[in-house]
Amino acid sequence: MPENTIDTAAETRQSVSIHTQQITDSCLDKDCIEDLRVYLTTPSQEALDGATTARARCCELLLAEVNVEPLNYKNGHHAVDITFFYRIIGDAVLGGIRPTTITGLAVFAKRVVLCGGRSRAKVFSSADTATTCDALLNSDRPTGIVEVLDPMILSARVREPCVGDECGTELTEVPPIIADCFDDDLVMDGDHKRLFVTIGQFSTVRLERDTQITVPIYEYSAPTRECCDDEDCVEDPCELFSRIDFPMRAFFPDSRPCEGVEPRGGCPCGA
Repeated sequence: MPENTIDTAAETRQSVSIHTQQITDSCLDKDCIEDLRVYLTTPSQEALDGATTARARCCELLLAEVNVEPLNYKNGHHAVDITFFYRIIGDAVLGGIRPTTITGLAVFAKRVVLCGGRSRAKVFSSADTATTCDALLNSDRPTGIVEVLDPMILSARVREPCVGDECGTELTEVPPIIADCFDDDLVMDGDHKRLFVTIGQFSTVRLERDTQITVPIYEYSAPTRECCDDEDCVEDPCELFSRIDFPMRAFFPDSRPCEGVEPRGGCPCGA
């Protein structure tokens, strides 16, 4: 028997109980969000009002607020309400003058329904931050997790100031943490031109519950790198390079050059 062969039976004789999150249900979404209103900052709104046209450059996801509510009419299922907050960066153009950078906030809300099961146990921990009675009484709800890529800008257009019912539903409140992401106050209403964007977004949503399982022990994990007490210390570059696998596939042409291209929604919004 070769010396590097592992005796699996001997390695898995012991087991240990762990606490982890069990995924009860999950889904993925590909959203095309059309005509999303952008609430511009005060200087950006002034630039747009005097511009002949505008274009959007990129969209950055700032926050996704997630709320989970049980559905009384569907046993064991929960509604996951998600509110996405985006920072939009674009350009306002006036004739042949150099474009002016404009920034603003866009908000999108959606709901998905997933099976979260039911639990008779209510879970409390030292990290609990419940501040209402409702939160205490509903501590048996599953946890909603959302993972999202920065959206892609698909199009943008400017509309003239609206009148009365033409304005539709207006955003009335912005969470302080979102407002802090902008250098100036956001223009929420008034007789102004309006910027709308269409974005494409990829996301996954899942519900998780606490669970305890028993797993086999192969080997305990421990750090292998020594701690460094000097801020200028760096790892030997040749030693670091020696641990990198040789990228053999990079030396051969891609067998499917036009397929499987992953969408790229990110962009240097902070630039």
